[in-house]
Amino acid sequence: MSTTVERLSERSAEEVNEEIRALWLRSGGTLSVEQREEYQRLVMEWAAAVPQPVEAA
Repeated sequence: MSTTVERLSERSAEEVNEEIRALWLRSGGTLSVEQREEYQRLVMEWAAAVPQPVEAA
């Protein structure tokens, strides 16, 4: 499996992070081999995600 990111994610880091959290909740805290592969893919997508601009308060 390649660890290089070829393109930026079309989703925001926040969206991908929510999917990562949901994966951990569904797994009960222990990832199967398939879930670990999904987690690795999601982390790579999260790292490549376009940062959302910070809104001024």
